[in-house]
Amino acid sequence: MSAAPRHTAEEIEALRLIDSPTLSNAVEAFGTRPRCAGYAGRQLRCAFPELGTLVGYAVTCTADSTTEGRSGGRGLLQLWEALEAAPKPAVLVIKDIGPEPFRSCHMGEVMATTAHVLGAVGCVTDGGLRDVLEVKALAAFHYFCPGFVVSHGNPLIVDIGVEVNIFGMAVAPGDLLHGDINGLLTVPEIPIVDLLHQVQRVRDTERELIDFVRRPGFTVAHLAERQRQFAH
Repeated sequence: MSAAPRHTAEEIEALRLIDSPTLSNAVEAFGTRPRCAGYAGRQLRCAFPELGTLVGYAVTCTADSTTEGRSGGRGLLQLWEALEAAPKPAVLVIKDIGPEPFRSCHMGEVMATTAHVLGAVGCVTDGGLRDVLEVKALAAFHYFCPGFVVSHGNPLIVDIGVEVNIFGMAVAPGDLLHGDINGLLTVPEIPIVDLLHQVQRVRDTERELIDFVRRPGFTVAHLAERQRQFAH
């Protein structure tokens, strides 16, 4: 039986309707972490932006696919057991620890299909993925990775349920992830109702500023005067 999710289905859906940069701006307002923490670097790319926003709880592991002859580790079956037991929706987060990360590959059509059936909505990795068209055809499974690799090499799941780092973003098991074409971030433990209110404030503030700079005759002097007014 899966662990109970920390958020309702309605809250998860509300988060899915928010773009990730706006959510990131909203999170900043709560001061729960440093401004330069909690998001992945630009090496991580969204392969299927047409799917919209990824929201799910992290199921983490480390993997090596580029050490010839390596064996042992926890194994794929134990990863599936961890996914089955995790709160849903889940996201597989795979940290590459092999010697050749640019040649690594950690998921293809069979694994993606299995993960999807077990309640995952995507895979995030700093290694490679493959079977892009076949996984895209699932129409409900995200790929976030730096690129694609044709061979799975010598795949091995090493550790499961450990904290990992994906291009500067620390991810612990159970962390809530939010990502779209702009990138990926972790969502701190902030009440969703408060977060949604702050998202609306961010949207209102940005729309007001955009409308201001689009006024006929706009100059930098106008912007400076506006900033002075807001400072007082």
